[in-house]
Amino acid sequence: MNYELFIAKRIIAGKKYKNSISSPIIKIAITAIALGIIIMLIAVATASGLQTKIRDKMAGFKGHVQIVNYDNNNSDVSTTPINIEQDFYPKFKNIEGIKNVQIFASKGGIIRTNTDFEGIVFKGVSSDYDWSLFKEYLIAGTVPNFDQSRTKEVLLSQTIMNRLQLKLNDTIAATFLKTTSSKLPSNRKYSICGIYNSGFAPFDKNMMIGDIREVQRLNKWTENQVGGFEVLLNNFDDIEEKSEQIYRDISGTLNANSITNSYPTVFEWIKLFDNNVWFIIGIMILIAGINMITALLVLILERVQMIGILKALGSHNASIRKIFLYNASYLILKGLFWGNVIGLSIIGVQYFFKIITLNPETYYVATMPVHISISVILALNIGTLVLCFLMLIIPSFIITKINPSKSIKFA
Repeated sequence: MNYELFIAKRIIAGKKYKNSISSPIIKIAITAIALGIIIMLIAVATASGLQTKIRDKMAGFKGHVQIVNYDNNNSDVSTTPINIEQDFYPKFKNIEGIKNVQIFASKGGIIRTNTDFEGIVFKGVSSDYDWSLFKEYLIAGTVPNFDQSRTKEVLLSQTIMNRLQLKLNDTIAATFLKTTSSKLPSNRKYSICGIYNSGFAPFDKNMMIGDIREVQRLNKWTENQVGGFEVLLNNFDDIEEKSEQIYRDISGTLNANSITNSYPTVFEWIKLFDNNVWFIIGIMILIAGINMITALLVLILERVQMIGILKALGSHNASIRKIFLYNASYLILKGLFWGNVIGLSIIGVQYFFKIITLNPETYYVATMPVHISISVILALNIGTLVLCFLMLIIPSFIITKINPSKSIKFA
């Protein structure tokens, strides 16, 4: 009879340690594995969620790469126009991985009410603008209608609306800075067609979005003159590579600047999340491995007599070690199962119900975003299983030190 297989089945079924001394140790080990994978899943999901959400927000307002005149560098206001007739517009011919190229122009101004005023940057966009990233933040109304020959509709943030005590569909008066051809400021009236709330304070505090034709009129530009071009990429991870390719493909009088270069502080900050996540993963796997080593050693010491009998019957050290390693692997899998169930449930609750909130001025988001892929889940589980199993191999060599005659003597 195959004693190794018989005993392995008995151990894995739990019949050997259900009421034994090792039972609480095993429960602690399973709990440690479960807690470890729960914390790892939550850490990865929240870090990835924050990174993805902040990137998408900035791309919704600025694009992944901006093409502007060198005179406009590091400025939110367009000062020197660019001719719209460019080889790369409306589509790059020599660069793959570009989702959209859209025109824009910006103008600094002030919104005035009877009792207050607020400084704004009027960003003008056109019908080629990709609203897919922005519409998520639209909390009331609609985006401006660009099918008209001229539209006075604008979007304002909830922050500006609250400060000036405005409501949807209100008419606002705006004054814009003088241009080089006119020494007098320009006064305009606009209708609020929509309200957005991105939770990204640098944009929410002063950004008004409307028709680029209005900005062109304010700047005394022709319809073929724009402030710049925003390029949206299919994959954010390619932003540095594509930014370099775009720079080489455009005219020498233009500059291509990625949002990672325009806002280095923000992106350096979110990069720190990766270091924190790796630290958490390492600590959790180490703790889980130590608990599994403890459980394995207790199981071995509790079954010294059984090991002696198996050796007396002719079993090899390697086959006996396999029994305990298989049992330990079963315990790891059990902990991983319950950890995944609980961890993914917590992530799902946060994803759908937004229970945990954050300070948008600190984290640029109002609620804790979560994002995790199946590949990451599999990698965490497989990595934990493999690393914990490898950590158990060395302690399992204690079996080779057990002398059959001495262990059976006390049976």
